[in-house]
Amino acid sequence: MGGQLREEISRAVQRIVKDPRIRGVTVTDVQLSSDLRYARVYYSVIGEDQRRADAQEGLQSARGVIRREVGRNLQLRYVPDIEFFFDDSLGNAEHIESLLRRIRD
Repeated sequence: MGGQLREEISRAVQRIVKDPRIRGVTVTDVQLSSDLRYARVYYSVIGEDQRRADAQEGLQSARGVIRREVGRNLQLRYVPDIEFFFDDSLGNAEHIESLLRRIRD
């Protein structure tokens, strides 16, 4: 279920929502509560801290539109309440890789 939800949210972010603040946002993961009423949506975006803050604001303001699209495209009894969280795993991976390069050199 999380995979389907991730695909629908990603599609809505890329094609439906026209907010320029969320351009370049990639939905990386969705974690659902056990009762399927709450979804923690993790996203990544390339850029500085201000870019991340802008993306967070854009996603928060588009929550209703995204939730409505999910409800329209997935036949669910309840459309989960969506919260967005920045996924810093890419930044962590880059940092680890740079440390390993320095050790190797």
